[in-house]
Amino acid sequence: MIRTLLAALLATVPAQAFAQAAVPAPAPAPAATPAAYPVGQLSDAVQPQDYRLDLTVDPSKERFSGKVEIDALLKAPSATIFLHGRDFAMNRAVARVGGKEFVGTWKQIDPTGVVALTFAQPLPAGPVVFAFDYDAPFQDGPTGMFRVKVGGDWYSWTQFESIDARAAFPGFDQPSFKTSFTVTLRTPRGLKAVGNAPETSTTAEGGLDVHRFARTLPLPTYLVAMMVGPFATVEGTVPPTPQRTKPLPLRIVTTQPNAAKLDFALQGSKEIVALLEDYFADGFPYPKLDQITSPIQPGAMENAGADLYGDSLLVMTKDAPTPKKRQFGMVVAHELAHQWFGDLVTPTWWDDIWLNESFANWMGYRIGDAWRPDLNIRAGAVAEGFGAMDTDALLAGRPIHQKIPANSDIDASFDSITYGKGGHVVAMIAAFMGDTKFRDGVRRYMAAHRYGNATSTDFFAAMADAAHDPRIIPAMQSFIDQQGVPLLTFARTADGYTVRQSRYAKLGTTPPATRWGVPMCLRRGETRQCSLLTEESAAATISGSGPLVPNAGGTGYYRFELPAADWDALIADADKLTPSEAQATVDSLFASLLAGRSGATKLAALAEKLINYPDSYASDVAIGALGNLTSADLLDDAGRRGWRRFVKRLYAPLLTQYGFNPRAGAYAADAPERAQRRVQIVAQLAGAARDKGLRRQLEAATRDFLAGNAQALDESWLGLGLDVHLAQGKLPAAKALVDKALASEDPAFRPAALGTVAGSGRKDVAAWLLDGLKDPRLRASEKRDLLRGVILNGSTREVGYAWLRAHLDELTTGAGGIFFAARLPQMLSRFCSVQRADEFARDLRPRFAGKSGELELERTIERMRNCGVLSDKRKDELSAEFARLK
Repeated sequence: MIRTLLAALLATVPAQAFAQAAVPAPAPAPAATPAAYPVGQLSDAVQPQDYRLDLTVDPSKERFSGKVEIDALLKAPSATIFLHGRDFAMNRAVARVGGKEFVGTWKQIDPTGVVALTFAQPLPAGPVVFAFDYDAPFQDGPTGMFRVKVGGDWYSWTQFESIDARAAFPGFDQPSFKTSFTVTLRTPRGLKAVGNAPETSTTAEGGLDVHRFARTLPLPTYLVAMMVGPFATVEGTVPPTPQRTKPLPLRIVTTQPNAAKLDFALQGSKEIVALLEDYFADGFPYPKLDQITSPIQPGAMENAGADLYGDSLLVMTKDAPTPKKRQFGMVVAHELAHQWFGDLVTPTWWDDIWLNESFANWMGYRIGDAWRPDLNIRAGAVAEGFGAMDTDALLAGRPIHQKIPANSDIDASFDSITYGKGGHVVAMIAAFMGDTKFRDGVRRYMAAHRYGNATSTDFFAAMADAAHDPRIIPAMQSFIDQQGVPLLTFARTADGYTVRQSRYAKLGTTPPATRWGVPMCLRRGETRQCSLLTEESAAATISGSGPLVPNAGGTGYYRFELPAADWDALIADADKLTPSEAQATVDSLFASLLAGRSGATKLAALAEKLINYPDSYASDVAIGALGNLTSADLLDDAGRRGWRRFVKRLYAPLLTQYGFNPRAGAYAADAPERAQRRVQIVAQLAGAARDKGLRRQLEAATRDFLAGNAQALDESWLGLGLDVHLAQGKLPAAKALVDKALASEDPAFRPAALGTVAGSGRKDVAAWLLDGLKDPRLRASEKRDLLRGVILNGSTREVGYAWLRAHLDELTTGAGGIFFAARLPQMLSRFCSVQRADEFARDLRPRFAGKSGELELERTIERMRNCGVLSDKRKDELSAEFARLK
């Protein structure tokens, strides 16, 4: 019934109904290159039914070994089976059918891990057991099964999303195949082992500990988890809830140096689980939950019942800085939301991964905010959504939902379009439908596909059923299936406004004409009015008093342009906007500047109006936009002096009001928003304004801290204090700071210290640092982060780029960890020159052709060209405006 209704809706109002008739729909992704083997999705010729994994894992060694059995069903006789495995030394591969054993020949035929398993005669259709005996290398970056030495001990973890389970065990490594896994891990004596399911026994056999785990509920391969090491743990339970009658076992699992900082994560995880159970109206879907950390995990991963996080996301105390607590709430809520939306119900193929991540991103902010409203977590969703518009506004790009024909295309879909734009679009649709109807649609979707797979079409069907509004489906699809940011341009009429939609473009670019179904919400005073803008232009009338607020609530994924008088009225009333509306206003005004319409003077007036705003996201967003112009080398010396004067005038009175004491815990009693606002004030004065007195105070406190007085400097000031310290001490201080960082396992200090040295802006420091990347104390991920820091700083950018070019092959082919190659070109995004854009296009396109970083390179080239055009056309004008700032 639901599917029939959806099909009728899509037949009468197609996905591209909002595109102008004369403009063709976006071209589909190119089809996979014809090949004798599957370069992307496997067929269903073989259906895996059950896995038995028996792995010997000693993290202190360079390789691990495994014996794997897979029960499967062959649909037709075949002598060749396509499956997955990467870089294995395969000792034996056989198929067992009806008591008979067939020896197979294992051959990896593709660098992404596609394997042809061939037999001398066809295997008969029906049940078959594939058995493998192999060994493989540990990785040094967070991909596949990886290991790291921490404090003298070796640990190993797994990170399988998207297609890296095939680096740990043979299998059918795609999300449509959900099966159960029975896991046995053989480890050196005394080590702990963690899997997706509860451990049922530990025995001693042959000098090893043998950890056996219960059979899992159905999982795709990318959600399997296997962790081994001398872990520190703290244990508890999530008390029963109306959705779950039994306590849920919960552990925080980490390396030994972090053992004393786990209680905050334990308590917070308990509370977030209960909030999610209430939202989904469903108990936690797995029999236990482990929250695990690794020092080199980038972000987090939603392994069923065994989430994996970077250390800094979980390891903290109740006195941690506000941004760290915000990040904890958002990321933990995001990953735990995946336990239902992604794990319990899994996409059929990677083209629907947007649905997993976009929804979880929205949920992360929503549930995180419900967990701790005082942290103002939800405002971060708006900031991330508007940040994604900077990428979505490029001509080089992709829609949220796109075809993924080949394995090499998968990782590129894990970007700001999927997370930031997708999350904002979900928020926009939820706001338009109403929270209750949207939640009901989610519950219908989850109930219909429990422990199975689903597609975007299934999700749309659930939304159509809940919304009782056929327009919502094509409106949603117009944002998901099309690239670009809508621009709503308002013009005054005798009785209101006309509004015209077009695709936003930066100065010097001409995007294709595009039309959306825009859920447009306007506000004047207390009067709020929402409508669905499906035509190119329409009348917009709204009663009420006060200035027109074109994005009421800030939930709309669009930018707006106003007549000059309306901009002035909105800026004058900006301190009365909601926090999200304030962010939306700054985003649209800054976008107008980048398009060549507005100038810096209006943006400065908006910054001044918001400087005392009580929301820490909104209060600094306009200053941040202006600061982006200074960091992009778009100002001359007079403009920079004006900028420093302006920042000092705005923030110096605030420092007097808030006060500053760098000692640890000095402001522990402050509300989170007040504490965070003080950090922003000090950062602007010590950074952009270069306040000498404040910098001396920070330098003295940091020097005492580095000498061993842990109370001299609160973690809130760590990064800023290290920056000031390094500016004073130069190369000798950099060398000492790197040594101190590499002797530490502290998840706050070590990355902060290394990051400070990388971003020092000193050519001598950058050259020394890059020469020392072979230091064995540096982890592989840290080496790449150091290179990134050098290149992103304008003063050392050329030094870093020269090193990158000389080592590009190893950077794009090595085990860089999740998505590293896809994001490598982002390091170059701050170059600002049309000439350099042409040079990069000429020199780098051939190096990235056909690789996962190909799209990101095109985005980077376009960014530097756009910046170059803006500099060529507007640098003098913008510099003059900044020079006049007082």
